[in-house]
Amino acid sequence: MDADLVLYGDVVTMNDSLPRAEGLAVTGGRITAVGPRAEIETLIGTGTRVVDVGSACILPGFIEPHGHPLEEAIVLGPAVVDIRPVTIADADAVVAAITDTVADRGAAGAALNGWDPLLQKGLPEPTLEWLDTVAPDHPLVILHNSGHVAYFNTAAAAQAGITRDTHDPVGGSYGHDASGALDGTAYETPAVFTVAGHAMTIGDDFPALLAAECARLNAAGITTVAEMSFDPRMRPALKAIADAGLLTTRFRLYEMSTPARTTEAAPGDGNDLVRQIGIKVWSDGSPWVGNIATSFPYLDTEATRGLGIACTHGHANYTGEQIHDISAAYFDKGWQIACHAHGDDAITMVLDAWEQLLREYPRPDHRLRLEHVGAMRPDQFQRAADLGVTVSIFIDHLHYWGDVLVDDLFGPEHGSVWAAAGSALAAGQRFTFHNDGPVTPANPLRNMQDAVTRLSPSGRVIAPQERIPVDAALRAHTVNAAWQLFSEEHLGAIFPGAYADLVVLSANPLDTEPTSLSDLKIRATMLEGRTVYGELSAIG
Repeated sequence: MDADLVLYGDVVTMNDSLPRAEGLAVTGGRITAVGPRAEIETLIGTGTRVVDVGSACILPGFIEPHGHPLEEAIVLGPAVVDIRPVTIADADAVVAAITDTVADRGAAGAALNGWDPLLQKGLPEPTLEWLDTVAPDHPLVILHNSGHVAYFNTAAAAQAGITRDTHDPVGGSYGHDASGALDGTAYETPAVFTVAGHAMTIGDDFPALLAAECARLNAAGITTVAEMSFDPRMRPALKAIADAGLLTTRFRLYEMSTPARTTEAAPGDGNDLVRQIGIKVWSDGSPWVGNIATSFPYLDTEATRGLGIACTHGHANYTGEQIHDISAAYFDKGWQIACHAHGDDAITMVLDAWEQLLREYPRPDHRLRLEHVGAMRPDQFQRAADLGVTVSIFIDHLHYWGDVLVDDLFGPEHGSVWAAAGSALAAGQRFTFHNDGPVTPANPLRNMQDAVTRLSPSGRVIAPQERIPVDAALRAHTVNAAWQLFSEEHLGAIFPGAYADLVVLSANPLDTEPTSLSDLKIRATMLEGRTVYGELSAIG
């Protein structure tokens, strides 16, 4: 059968049986042949589109294995003002954006996302008094860049129905002062969503917002994304958008665990475009706000004193018994579990719980996931690998917070070995990288550069022994990510039968100077052979 599309160029397949090729053929949205040019030429017919990408390089479409695209679609839309460090670096400009938003939004209330005093040096302390001064009459909610804390004023508390007597939700909490009154802080997803829920609703503009989110992902070369905090209330809207043919990115959904420990979905519900495959659990919080469970304390520095976390060890959101019981309730039904765990003590707690879980409910191919794993130690990577537990590493922390980790928070011993991809590789882990959007913008190429170079913002190399080769970094956003998402049979590599989800780069990353990986250009991104970003015909 004649091919619909033939591409010639430097093809990096990520398929061990044929690592490099000169071309590929696509029919009906799937790859039908990969190999030398002479072999691919035999599939050209009168209706075949033929494109030679010249010096460019063809790879499998990148996969973001841990994101929040449905949330990001909203918080980067008009309802929420973007004050992330990647958007506004200066503290005074952040405060000005907040006051301007309060004035503009009036009685409707103001919501902003991205507060980060570690990177936006000089921000005021977001006390309830300050928040009420900025917005004395109308609701104001400011989300921390990590997503693990929200700051809210008195009017926002009233709007959300939160009082000093409101019980903390399971896995979250509200801050109180010495007298027991609310202090304007909400910690972790259950509490954060309560105070910020009014700004996170799905409106008539959601299809356009999600289309814009897909466009951002496609521009980064991404063709598949995992939604790691899926709210089942979003299911009808997401299905309608998918059915209308408006998605240009595949979705793999991880539903948030609930106190009821149940879901109406079944493992694998959906199709190859949108499929629910897992359940998300949180063991601890964020290193940037002090609530990760570590065996070592935060340093006593100006930064940690300003955050009120000097010399503390942080804490977990749950006990090990709770992690076991939550996991078991879903695991017993066949679900894959993904657990947020940053601190080394939190990681030990989860591994202990899951080791017990696997004794009780043996499953040969469970692919239990640990997420972020900032402070994970070499022995923990090995223990996880021995249990069949896979990891996804937030490697982009090095690009933004590398110096902060060492100088302000944890010191050289613990801060420099943050996001230890080298140890994961040595343990035989099929690890992945992610950006956890909207925390940092999706950027697989820079993640690869971060892992290969481990350069901090100041330009120093952080823990050179944890650097990895470029080919291992490439696997983290392609074949490993597909496997982690139970999608390796049709995604993550270029082979006959796989979907023609492809990215065309300006040059081959395997032949690129490691410090220039993030400078490579995304020439085109394709979903099932259809160009969803760039101009494929203009590459040759």
